Amino acid sequence: MHEQGAAKREAKTMAITLTDKAAQHVQKYLTRRGKGVGLRLGVRTTGCSGLAYKLEYVDELAPEDTVFETAGVKIIIDPKSLPYLDGTELDFAREGLNEGFKFNNPNAKDECGCGESFRI
Repeated sequence: MHEQGAAKREAKTMAITLTDKAAQHVQKYLTRRGKGVGLRLGVRTTGCSGLAYKLEYVDELAPEDTVFETAGVKIIIDPKSLPYLDGTELDFAREGLNEGFKFNNPNAKDECGCGESFRI
């Protein structure tokens, strides 16, 4: 389900999705945390390529937030970040001893070598 602000609650398209592994990780963390409505996904200006992803757990929705629900998890997006993230799939992967979220963003034209930033 896609929600926009407090007044608009109906979805037209699903712009942000999570893999099952990512959804399980977020649900497990929210349960351990004991509170929270979902995961905020956004972008900020920084890094080698210009934009970087930011993730944080959210306790309250802001009126301007857009909410996508996939695999039982709410993904909250601010209006400035939405155009950069439209169509993104969020995955959670383990590589050796490291684990973390992986972004499959069709809008990203280039990513830096460290994987922390991207360019549209």
